Amino acid sequence: MTARGITLFLAALLTLMPRAASAGAWTQPEGETELIAGVTYSRAAVGFDHAGRAGAPLRYEKVLAQLHAEYGWNDWLTLIAAPVYAHARLVARARPPELGNDAAIEAGLRVRLLDDVGMLSAQLTAKSAGAFDMSVSADGAPGRQLELRLLYGTNFTLFGRPGFLDAEVAQRWIAGPRADEVPIDLTLGLRVMERDRILLQSFNIIGQGNSSPPYSYYRAHKLALSVVTDIRPGLCLQSGGYVSPAGQNALAEQGVVVNLWVRF
Repeated sequence: MTARGITLFLAALLTLMPRAASAGAWTQPEGETELIAGVTYSRAAVGFDHAGRAGAPLRYEKVLAQLHAEYGWNDWLTLIAAPVYAHARLVARARPPELGNDAAIEAGLRVRLLDDVGMLSAQLTAKSAGAFDMSVSADGAPGRQLELRLLYGTNFTLFGRPGFLDAEVAQRWIAGPRADEVPIDLTLGLRVMERDRILLQSFNIIGQGNSSPPYSYYRAHKLALSVVTDIRPGLCLQSGGYVSPAGQNALAEQGVVVNLWVRF
């Protein structure tokens, strides 16, 4: 694999990390807090090249620890904070090992726009990161990120079981040589038992055409399946995994996720 290929793979390390299945388009009730703390372990043995084909063999591992916190300032305004820490290692042919070890924090707010036909909201966040968080930086160069996200959610009943659909699209501006991005996230949730919900999620990142060398166009896609179990009121456990079925200049990644949800 070329140096440019390794750089592109590293650039996609965190852009497609599965987000915690938080309130989505819904704002938090006034005075209530939701915390989602979790760990993700993932690995990859190959990556997708510029034509979307599985490329040269590689060895990639990542451990990601994250906390997603939301607080209902009032019924239509939710405050958000999400620190993250990651440790990753990439070994590719004819190249020295690449090691990443750093932290980042994202913060912002979500505003409810409409709630008469489902829930429509807008979210604005900013993220500052160190050298490893390649979704917002490039080999140590400053790369702060600003994101504007539109979210829509609705509840439904299927075979007598309550469920919900959450659809999100965003514009992500990234400082430095990395291209700006368009994230598209979909979540389908269904309560299958009294204490258990199933979440089927799709995470997608499409790079835009404003990058500078050595970066170029890329896209990445992940499918995730998890189960959220109610332990007691206000406490849930989420466990599941994800795969990358397709991509371009991105890792063919597989991972497992464990999150603890706390509401008070």
